[in-house]
Amino acid sequence: MPNARGRAVVAGAMLALAASAPAAAQGTGSDERAIREARERSNRAIASHDTAAMAAEWMESLHVVSSNSAQIAGRAANLQRFAEQFAARPDVVYRRTPHAISFYAAWGMAGEDGRWTGSWTDRDGKIRIGGRYFAKWQKLDGRWRIQAEIYVPDSCEGGAYCRTMPTLP
Repeated sequence: MPNARGRAVVAGAMLALAASAPAAAQGTGSDERAIREARERSNRAIASHDTAAMAAEWMESLHVVSSNSAQIAGRAANLQRFAEQFAARPDVVYRRTPHAISFYAAWGMAGEDGRWTGSWTDRDGKIRIGGRYFAKWQKLDGRWRIQAEIYVPDSCEGGAYCRTMPTLP
């Protein structure tokens, strides 16, 4: 067992290592603010059915796994999916609320974990669905963009939509 001086040296070395590690593992406060602001812009764009504003937050290579297990590859395909939803469900709204954002600044990557909700009127009534989501962000040319999103439902209330398990592609 090390003596008091040895313990102090070990504690000092561990403190120095801990102090140097966060620089690579954490983003700056401005990085977190930028992601939270981008998420809020995305939420507002969905609420107003503004597909151009939605797409401004996505990478070209965006990949989405929706709550009903649909897999959408690419910005253009996701734009088309939303345009179809907006046409079929004029009152559809989705909202994502981030709880935690983590960073690997050395690679310009971040992960966002939170809760999502969605609602729309179907032919047999109002649908309310929600759950957890995870988003992967990439910093490109100084701007954070969404690279991937995965949505997992944990609640659904309303019509037949909620009672029918989606078929996997």
